[in-house]
Amino acid sequence: MSTQASNRADPRSLRKGWNLARSRLLGLGAVLLLTFYGPPPARSTPRADAILIVKHERTLYLLRDRVPLRSYRIALGLSPTGAKEHRWDFRTPEGSYIIDFRLEHSHYFKSLHISYPSPADLKRSSALHLPAGGDIYIHGEPNKPTKPDSYYKTRDWTNGCIALSDEDLQDLWELTAGQTPVEIVP
Repeated sequence: MSTQASNRADPRSLRKGWNLARSRLLGLGAVLLLTFYGPPPARSTPRADAILIVKHERTLYLLRDRVPLRSYRIALGLSPTGAKEHRWDFRTPEGSYIIDFRLEHSHYFKSLHISYPSPADLKRSSALHLPAGGDIYIHGEPNKPTKPDSYYKTRDWTNGCIALSDEDLQDLWELTAGQTPVEIVP
């Protein structure tokens, strides 16, 4: 039996040393990644594929495969009952539309344009010998408010658009893309 010390290290201490070195290296790598690329993106909610607006509930629903992802309190036109019939009737339209473009800078905190008037809307206004109007948006609060904040949060106040708080509109902005279908029901 030899009393000479072995040059071989204990496998347990080698494993322990390797794990310590690896964790320090990974830690340094994470610091470098964060320094150069920023934090990883947050796990995102799936994008909505449709919007449902229920006027009598004053609620906008973001839907994905017909299942609500989120819901938001909304304000409507000053005369919210019934479908929009013509320009300046202060009603919010009812029917099927799409978000056809977005404005990051407008009179309101961001705006999503609704494809009003539809052929049915044009027929309705034509029967009245009045123009249908246009410029119907889902938008945030005014950039230059003329009333106290509580006014915009507690009543219908638009000329026919659908309004959300700025925070809710930002959420909606991030969870929709492209030509999103919009259904507005009484």
